[in-house]
This record gives sequence, C-alpha cells and structure tokens, in this order.
Amino acid sequence: MAKISGKIAVVTGASSGIGRATAEALARVGFAVFGTSRRPNGDAPVGVTMLACDVTDDESVKTLVSTVLSKTARIDLLVNNAGIGLIGGAEESSIEQIKALFDVNLLGVMRATNAVLPSMRERRAGLIINMGSVLGIVPAPYSAYYSATKHALEGYSESLDHETRAFNVRVSVIEPAFTRSVFDQNALEPDQKLEPYEKSRADARALMSDVMPTADLPEVVADVVVAAATAKHPKRRYTAGKLARQISILRRFAPAGTFDKNLRRQMRLPA
Repeated sequence: MAKISGKIAVVTGASSGIGRATAEALARVGFAVFGTSRRPNGDAPVGVTMLACDVTDDESVKTLVSTVLSKTARIDLLVNNAGIGLIGGAEESSIEQIKALFDVNLLGVMRATNAVLPSMRERRAGLIINMGSVLGIVPAPYSAYYSATKHALEGYSESLDHETRAFNVRVSVIEPAFTRSVFDQNALEPDQKLEPYEKSRADARALMSDVMPTADLPEVVADVVVAAATAKHPKRRYTAGKLARQISILRRFAPAGTFDKNLRRQMRLPA
C-alpha cells in the first residue's frame, strides 16, 4: 500500500482493541496519528501521540481538536472509534443508562465530528470514518440499545455524507462483526436486571465468549480502515471480515423468514 505523507489523523478510543490497532496501522502507512483515551497511560500505541479526551464532554472534545490543530494546522482524517457495549434485555435498562450509552456511541461521534468539520470545510478536504457494526444493519437480541446506537450511526453517517460532499469531505462507516478484544468483557451490565431474562442474558454473554477465540483480530478491521483512509474515492460502507460480509449479504438477499430463523438459532433463542 502506498505511503501517506504529511496527513494528520485523529483516532478516538485508541488505547486498546480496534482503536489501538487502527492508530498503529495508520501510523505505519505514514499518517501522523493522534490517539485519544479518557486517561492516557504510558502504554501508547506504537508511533501514536496519545491525548486525553472524553467524548461525552463538549469541552474535552473541543480542547482535543484545538490542541491538534495548534500543532498541525490540519486534520485530514477523523476515526470515531470510541464506544461501549451493553448486554441485557431491553426491559432491563433504565433510561439513564440508555442515555449514557447513546452519549458515548452516538453523541460522542457527533461531538467529535462537529468539532473537526469546520477546519475540513475550510480546507475543502477530509474524511470521517465512523466505527459501526453489523449490528447496525441486523437485529441484535439482548443488545437492543447497542444495536440502536449503531443503526442510528448508519443513518447519521449516510445523511452527513450527502451534506459534506459539497465541501469535498466524505463520511464512511466500517461494519465489523465479532472482533477479538476486551470489548465484550467491558460491556455494561443492565442496571435493572429482571429474573425472567436471567438465562437468556447469560446465554448471550456465553455466546460472545464462545465466538471470541475464532473472531477476527482487531488488525482485520484496522486494515479496512486504512483501505478507506487511503482510497481515492472512499466508499460509504465497508464490511470488515468474512463473517461481516456474509451477514451483510444474507440480510440483503435472504428471505426475511429464513434470516429470522437463522438469527434465532445462532442466538440460541427458541424457535
């Protein structure tokens, strides 16, 4: 892959998992990369400058962007990767917990994007890559609210891409499936657990644990981000990994009843 020279990238949630792999992959192809986490420590990704940023805090996001612009005078690429999961029945979460999830996974993307867009518009160049999920295009029992954030991200990203194209700024979404990381281990527990959902919730977590040993490595997703970031004409959507591609194709072409039965079987739900 051709080396990129002189371009600046910002990657949120870069301390571990997909974000870390993405930041390092972009650095390897020549981007000057600024990664973020809420509390950066000494274990920074290779070749990446880490800065503190809480995507749920307006001032923190504005400070991040102004700091990068003061050092570089430009941001060519924003990768909105920061996110958290939630596994449980939809009935089991309080509205406050749901708001907190959306604050990170959706509003955090919007804060970072709105902070970066003015400089991209002024330069009439830039790319925004949002880390979506196949759960943004398929149902996700016992991940209803996480799935909702990713469905919303799909709509937001597509609409935004139409708006910003006039300024030569594009928006792409990456759609991975299961990826080996601590994401599933760090997923939130519902804050209003109900006994009727206990077994199904446990089964959903067990399923996540079972698929992780054979799930895609974060580097698989990172390579797709690099492909989008270095493309002459970035696509609006990129699936990442074999399973994600299969799910995307099935969702588009399989009969609804067949897809539904297969999903319930995979999720270990009664027919």
